[in-house]
Amino acid sequence: MSETASKLVVVVLDGLRYDSARKFLGYMEHLVEQGEVTCYQVQSQLPSLSRPLYEVLLTGTPVARNGITANHIARLSHEQSVFHIAREAGLRTAAAAYHWVSELYNTAPFNPITDRHQHDDSKPIQHGIFYFEDHYPDSHLFIDAEYLRTAFDPHFLYIHSMNIDDMGHKHGGESKQYEGSVRAIDGMLATLVPLWRSQGYHVIVTSDHGMNAMGQHGGTEPEERNVPLYIFGETPIPSSMLGNSQVLSQLNFAPLMCHYLGIEPSEAMLKWD
Repeated sequence: MSETASKLVVVVLDGLRYDSARKFLGYMEHLVEQGEVTCYQVQSQLPSLSRPLYEVLLTGTPVARNGITANHIARLSHEQSVFHIAREAGLRTAAAAYHWVSELYNTAPFNPITDRHQHDDSKPIQHGIFYFEDHYPDSHLFIDAEYLRTAFDPHFLYIHSMNIDDMGHKHGGESKQYEGSVRAIDGMLATLVPLWRSQGYHVIVTSDHGMNAMGQHGGTEPEERNVPLYIFGETPIPSSMLGNSQVLSQLNFAPLMCHYLGIEPSEAMLKWD
């Protein structure tokens, strides 16, 4: 495995709806204005729930195939995730994420005593720090991620935050608390994205699902399904992946990550043209 292989940081901002991203992520939108970043609108798969969509994001397979049909389905994935493919290609993998990500790809059920910190080269996620409370501060999460990045030099670093979703459920997706959590994340991205970029990482920022005004998601409303996808300019999305509405299917996200990492997508994933 060459040390010059591509490196990728993926940030998933749980519960961030598309319109809120475009209004409140001022730093990311600055990069859009400067022509360094493109923001696409993505329509999440259904149901627009967290655990099913974690599986969609990382395996590129719909719920009808992968069987992670609801948040209470707590088992290891039966699919090939980007973590699996990257590890098999000799890349180093890491994640600072909610414990459901560990339950999908490393070990289930999650034991907070033994599974919060994981380091095992035989696992799909070789280095992981997993939290288990929705209010775990995003500021702490990003420091967890930086520890993993600097200590283990992963090719694929997956960062998954929960505070936006937590504030949305508590106060609604159009509340000042929800807005404040989005603005707070923007400041963290403004600190870390330039650092990552200066050290040669590709960076992608997206979300799993949105949030309606009542603090709910799981259904078909645009507020629940429409999420952002920020990517830097090296790999624009081919027009073949966009429909007439210019909305990207969430099933394209896993093969997009594979493309950035220079690895072949699984047979179940859509092919990157």
